[in-house]
Amino acid sequence: MFELSFLILFLTSISVLIFTCFFRSTSHPPSKTPCPESYPIIGNLPGLLRNRHRFHDWVADMLSKTPSSTLQVNNCLNLSHIICTANPVNVEHLLVTNFSNYIKGYRYLDYLQELLGHGIFNVDGHLWTVQRKIASHEFNTKSLKHFVSDIVKSELSKSLMPDLFKACDHNLIIDMQEVLQKFTFTNICKVAFGIDPESMSNLTFVEAFDDAVEIGFSRFRAPLPALWKLQRSLNIGSEKRLKEAVKVINEFALAVIKSRQEQDGGKNQDLLSRFMSLSSDMEFQDQEHKRKFLRDIIISFVLAGKDSTSTALTWFFWLIAGNPHCGSLIYNEISSAAPLPATDSGTRIFSYEELKNFHYLHAALSESMRLFPPVPINSRSTVEDDILPDGTYVRKGWFADYSAYAMGRMERVWGQDCREFKPERWLDSDGVYQPFDQFRYPVFHCGPRMCLGKQMAYIQMKAIAAAVMHEFEILPVDGGATANKMMNPPYRLTMVLKMRGGLRVRLKKRVTSQQ
Repeated sequence: MFELSFLILFLTSISVLIFTCFFRSTSHPPSKTPCPESYPIIGNLPGLLRNRHRFHDWVADMLSKTPSSTLQVNNCLNLSHIICTANPVNVEHLLVTNFSNYIKGYRYLDYLQELLGHGIFNVDGHLWTVQRKIASHEFNTKSLKHFVSDIVKSELSKSLMPDLFKACDHNLIIDMQEVLQKFTFTNICKVAFGIDPESMSNLTFVEAFDDAVEIGFSRFRAPLPALWKLQRSLNIGSEKRLKEAVKVINEFALAVIKSRQEQDGGKNQDLLSRFMSLSSDMEFQDQEHKRKFLRDIIISFVLAGKDSTSTALTWFFWLIAGNPHCGSLIYNEISSAAPLPATDSGTRIFSYEELKNFHYLHAALSESMRLFPPVPINSRSTVEDDILPDGTYVRKGWFADYSAYAMGRMERVWGQDCREFKPERWLDSDGVYQPFDQFRYPVFHCGPRMCLGKQMAYIQMKAIAAAVMHEFEILPVDGGATANKMMNPPYRLTMVLKMRGGLRVRLKKRVTSQQ
């Protein structure tokens, strides 16, 4: 009897689900927006599964074949629809012109709440406005820019460069991606929280944070959200790992808050102390809510500073290895700077003013991020029906994505050489760096949500790249960015475009470097 009742319930549920999907698909006229191969019930799932190892290139290939670099994606069971674009005029519309109609929405909050909470990257409305206002004020201060520069220089001379010299002297193979991740994590901890992570049990935190980010992103890729939500309710599989990871993350964040409070945070220069000082006038229901607010800020800073810079530099060194003539031009530029005494570690560390004058290096980093943006794709939820500038109709509740990765590979945006690593495209006739329109190059986002840490990121990347390239040639064990590898680059499918398997390299000391 039980088996029969269960069977009837199951078949009834399936019937209702199929009817709902059919009703959704027939209640609106068919969209004229190009769509990848789609099937009843399962939507675009077969194509996604076949191309999951090269997802971003698959999307770029499809977008390049559409009339306006825009397409529609239908998920399983017709439960959701996505408009994906690599058209600059559409990006401007989404992120600026009709900003209020394209929000993070419930999906981000639902999918990433355990990790990001109500942090600036996960919310809209008042909560976003308050955090953005405080952050905007602090990121524009000269004192912060010099504070960041001083910390980067200190960590380069005391930590990163000595480690690289040791690896070079012993002819070791190192994972440059892992080395850079460790370095940028230390930097963000000192800049944002005023703490040295070496003094805390941070290894577990780093592993937990990486796990949480990867599992959180995998939710977006799930064919049916009900699958991961069921795992969450049963506390099994990856959702159990996420719960355990978040516990470690929360313990780390609370330890950071306690450290700042004990040291009278308002008198320190780090970002968290500045937030604590400026938020002292804010009204919180109780101390627990205030700690939660500060916890979400901490995790937002880690997300912004830990992986994005290290990921950008990993692809940069890979591209330079495959384009040695560009490496020579960078070395000539940085070595022509006025010679100064090396640090105690024997390393030439460049000043903030010198870094600003390295135009070719700046161009090479920008070009690297054009091809391999740290955040390859971004998504928004549509509040009301809308029509994009290219004529694409977007319905209320649909998701509107823009792919920075695909935009870097659009001939109609960058020309026929769009897939080539060509820093010269960023320089004028005098060799001076010239930025492109932000909607052609949304690597740092655009409009009200533009990345506040853009200048800090460039300072850090230029300082690291200049110091490393002044002393070493970087020789990837598996070779650099050859033409064949550029067609199928080795990335992982996660929130940040990390290199699959890392970047295993040997270092060769330059003959002319200071000893």
